Amino acid sequence: MKIHLLLLPFALAACSPLPDAGSPVRSSMNSPDATAGAASTTGSGVLGQYHWQLKDAFDSKGMRIDALFVGAEEPVQLDFTADRLIVINSCNNMSASFSVKKGQLQLGPMMSTSMACPDAARAALDDAIAQRLRGSLGVNLLTRDNTPRMQLVTETGDMLTFTGVPTAETRFGGPGETGFLEVAAQTVPCKNPLIPDKKCLLVRERHFDEQGLPSGTPGEWRPLDQDIEGYSHTPGIRNVLRVKRYSVKNPPADGPSVAYVLDLVIESQQVGN
Repeated sequence: MKIHLLLLPFALAACSPLPDAGSPVRSSMNSPDATAGAASTTGSGVLGQYHWQLKDAFDSKGMRIDALFVGAEEPVQLDFTADRLIVINSCNNMSASFSVKKGQLQLGPMMSTSMACPDAARAALDDAIAQRLRGSLGVNLLTRDNTPRMQLVTETGDMLTFTGVPTAETRFGGPGETGFLEVAAQTVPCKNPLIPDKKCLLVRERHFDEQGLPSGTPGEWRPLDQDIEGYSHTPGIRNVLRVKRYSVKNPPADGPSVAYVLDLVIESQQVGN
């Protein structure tokens, strides 16, 4: 039996509400093919409403920056909280403080963990990102074919174009409620008139104190007749998940009124071996 505890002390610390950091960034995001420089602010504003996935990157001579494209399945992604830019799908965990002033994205020093990556290209990705996400960058927001885009221009003239994917908060119209679900190692049969022999996740509620330690009594096991967005179950692996719950407005007659979105896997255990 193998047990892995992942960032458990951090599990509740990251749930604290973010402070109001200023006015939102203004842009013509609702106008087709419109571009706008960001207004002066220290808040994430419209930037925080999307996951920004890298689509194109060219240097000042028009050459594609291949070092920034390691895996097509997991493109470099930027997420903006109230006061930090977080880099997703790099080798190490990377983040920097930021503010937006007069159409410029001002970045503080890039902080990074020191994990070694066995894949040389992914290990080099961290440096390629850090070289470009620093100092002052021009930032423009635009929409094309109803898809939001963000363009960042570095001090050396590199241009990085990102496609915006709405966050869960944007899609469901609110911040959601944080909770914890334990997912049993094996799925169970559950009734569904449209899907014969359907299998469902078996889950129960879990509780943790301010130090991230288990507290209280777990809830009763129950089949969950819906997906947890972002979670892929592996038979034989028991997981404890930090999830966000969102109310679904006007759900279909046969659909759930609550959506679950994976926030973090905090515990993983192999069962039966």
